[in-house]
Amino acid sequence: MTSAVVVPDVLRTIRANLGLTQTELADRLGVSFATVNRWEGGDGSTKPQKAKLARIVALAEEAGVDFAAPGAAPLTTPGRRRRSAKAGTKTTKPMEQMLWDAACSIRGEKDAAKFKDYLLPLLFLKRLSDVFDDEISRLADEFGDREVALEIAEKDKELLRFYLPYEGRWAVISGRESYDWPLDERSRSTAPKDIGEHLTKAIRAVVRYNPSLSGVIDVVDFAAERNGERDINPAKLRGVIEAFSDPRYRLGLADVQPDFLGRAYEYLLRKFAEGSGQSAGEFFTPTEVGFLMARILRPRPGETCHDYACGSGGLLIKLQLIARQLDPTSKVPLKMYGQELQAESYAVARMNTIIHDMDVDLQRGDTMINPKFRDPSGGLQRYDVVVANPMWNQTFSPDIFEDDPYDRFTKAGGATSGKGDWAWLQHTFSVLNDGGRAAVVLDTGAITRGSGSKNGGKERNIRKWFVDHDFIEGIILLPENLFYNTMAAGIIVVLNKRKPATRKGKIVLLNASKRFKKGRPKNYLDESKLQELADLFRSETPIDGELNIITIDEARGSDYNLSPSRWVAQEDDTITADVPTLLGTLRELSSQLRAADERVLQLLGGLTK
Repeated sequence: MTSAVVVPDVLRTIRANLGLTQTELADRLGVSFATVNRWEGGDGSTKPQKAKLARIVALAEEAGVDFAAPGAAPLTTPGRRRRSAKAGTKTTKPMEQMLWDAACSIRGEKDAAKFKDYLLPLLFLKRLSDVFDDEISRLADEFGDREVALEIAEKDKELLRFYLPYEGRWAVISGRESYDWPLDERSRSTAPKDIGEHLTKAIRAVVRYNPSLSGVIDVVDFAAERNGERDINPAKLRGVIEAFSDPRYRLGLADVQPDFLGRAYEYLLRKFAEGSGQSAGEFFTPTEVGFLMARILRPRPGETCHDYACGSGGLLIKLQLIARQLDPTSKVPLKMYGQELQAESYAVARMNTIIHDMDVDLQRGDTMINPKFRDPSGGLQRYDVVVANPMWNQTFSPDIFEDDPYDRFTKAGGATSGKGDWAWLQHTFSVLNDGGRAAVVLDTGAITRGSGSKNGGKERNIRKWFVDHDFIEGIILLPENLFYNTMAAGIIVVLNKRKPATRKGKIVLLNASKRFKKGRPKNYLDESKLQELADLFRSETPIDGELNIITIDEARGSDYNLSPSRWVAQEDDTITADVPTLLGTLRELSSQLRAADERVLQLLGGLTK
């Protein structure tokens, strides 16, 4: 296939030219880190199979390495301009197009809000199947033959994260590979009548081999009938399968970005909400906001992390991804816990964490009324890091606050009778350990309501308690129109029970409202600038137009109004001038206007003659 020295030399040159680590190169080639390490560091006796060699050739071309002919030694041209690595960058656009193509296939079959109930399990099954194929390819690299790899996987299913039986593999579901369905106990064929029955049988088979997926993937019956008619016409369902089978939309280990399933869920909710002219009813955190929160909190290996309104699990996933980025050599994962009320979001969170091989303890329930995680004494479990984006401006019954068995409210500023934003922060505070820190997304009104009014207000009094006890490390004002079901800006409130010495008695106010890029239909934060924003938040020096650091006494003097827009002077594009200059300009403009009027009258007079 190739000489003994070519592949190791080529791979090392590719990495040098593209600035890749071995792990990143493995992702680009769709193989394991161990395989790249063996290929690159060995004597060339372990050779890539044909498909993998083709990927190496394509990547070599991108890196400016001449490796077109098998057996030829690599040749790098120092002066050659390298191709941009952007070609390997994962984006959401193909996924969104795939989802929209699939949704259009069943449009009219189900209410828009029900589309996702059918699409997400299929998307997850496609992901499992593509990952299964990747892992079989990995085994084939190790044992030299794909058929041998499949036989070994059949005998030892523990070699794979998830074993997929034949009927559950996407190639069989899509009809690209045939499958001989077995006979039942009465020698009758078990072959399904149509694709709906096939999918239901396939998913049940996958769950039998992988019990952890029970209640995650088998949430709908694709063969369900109502009044003698299928809920989804098999022909329409076949269109969804074809949309997901497009080779451009592969969902393997190296094909999609982090939290792609959460993004898919958000995309479907947004599209269907826009189409019906309604709000989706829930606030999902834009991925870049989640990464900003994680970069500010800087989770460390082994820390306990919690999201009490975890939705699709995206914030917890981002904490783990950033923790790995900050300490790539650590083998100690974060210990993560999430609670979610909505059944659909809970199922997506389970899918998401399974996809990422993250051990997350997920519970269903209403956190405000019934927090699920307790310590051995029956009190609330506490954590090193808390992240959340709870429902904004939610109203609760006063009884919840006054009769709380965990004493979350009365000791931390009192019970609120209005919006629930500060109640969520009180709950956040109650589940932080003594050195804990948190980042919570809320509506901007949470940091101003009641300040400056004659009677103050309960929210203002809670805010006062947090400020006076020096638990607020900072507040970040986000740009408008980031969240897809609201135009409101939103804020991130950062709490810290053990502030650094340089932050004691101070509050950091970051106005990031201008830090957005225009998008359609929503604005977004530039992901390449998120670390810059996080570093700005940790800065000790005020910056005109973006950052101010106030003292607790200054906060008291403003009656606890903590809005960054109040404290951070924005650059003003308005042209100013003294009064005489302005009057002179006004006279000149008036003279020009009179002259224009006279000219128009002259022209009109000529027309009437």
